[in-house]
Amino acid sequence: MNHIARRRMLAGVTAGLLSTSLGLAVSGAATAAPKGQDFRACTISTLPFPADTYRAEANAVDPTGRYVVGAALRVSDSGNQPLLLVWDRQRLTTLDAPLGGDPVDVNAHGVVIGNGWTNGISQPWRYRDGRVELLPVVPSAGISVTAINKAGDIVGHGTDTATGEFFALRWPAARPGTVEVLDTPANATPTGITADGTIVGSAGDFGSWTGWVRRPDGRVDALTAPGARMTMVDGAQGHWAIGKVDLGGTSTLNVRWDLRDGSYTALDERLAWADDVNAKGVVVGGDRVVRGHNSRLLPGGGERVTVGARSISDTGTIVGFRNDDRVTPVRWTGC
Repeated sequence: MNHIARRRMLAGVTAGLLSTSLGLAVSGAATAAPKGQDFRACTISTLPFPADTYRAEANAVDPTGRYVVGAALRVSDSGNQPLLLVWDRQRLTTLDAPLGGDPVDVNAHGVVIGNGWTNGISQPWRYRDGRVELLPVVPSAGISVTAINKAGDIVGHGTDTATGEFFALRWPAARPGTVEVLDTPANATPTGITADGTIVGSAGDFGSWTGWVRRPDGRVDALTAPGARMTMVDGAQGHWAIGKVDLGGTSTLNVRWDLRDGSYTALDERLAWADDVNAKGVVVGGDRVVRGHNSRLLPGGGERVTVGARSISDTGTIVGFRNDDRVTPVRWTGC
């Protein structure tokens, strides 16, 4: 199960967050803006998308805010036609989705990674310089990528054909055309890689996951919280990581870790789940953006309109979707 599936599975229990667990203080105030930040300037706009598609959304933005990637569906004579959408400063390029799959990340050089399907088995791909190429693989029951950093290093996971357990993989930019199995905890799925090569992820059996961080020198440390029965790590940027900790009962908390020392902070309990974090520690997920202990609703939603933030750049650009009888790709600025 990849990190997106894990996050969605646990989203339903988030409503029961207990801010008093382990003495963690979760701010209930979302109106006070951090110094120098005027939330009134937060605006939403629609990214250009093919007019003949019936749904389109933005999945990821690179740390500089220049490149955005997303997916769309078009009805053709043979059924649904999946499309890959790539925006460069909002200039759109539309392609047939490689292997019918979706993009998952993009770096500051505009290199896109994603997962498709070959004979019912997951196959990762990379889009760069206008071309799609399949990534090399190892023997596996299915391989998926999850993140790419500025250098072009890619992380993901495979599935052992005999045991069904996951194992961590890295495609190093310094050794093109190669893939390596990483020394990580058993049953590991990497979910993020930072600019310096630090990798984060979760490991263990279904429902009993533990968090971990692999340093550039290969050292692996636990990433968790005191008393946690389960820890999921969903991504990282700069020296920050995000995820969930299960403290028992209904007390599942969204948290942000400082990778420098492993300390953590509980995020505003109104955040349904944490989808992404930038190098400044700003977190987005669902219809909220969280800065420090403060959060605010993103504009564009309403009684019958849903918005969802998927990714945030280091410059503060947020991308995702808006569903108003039709799903469309959007971006927020000034938030």
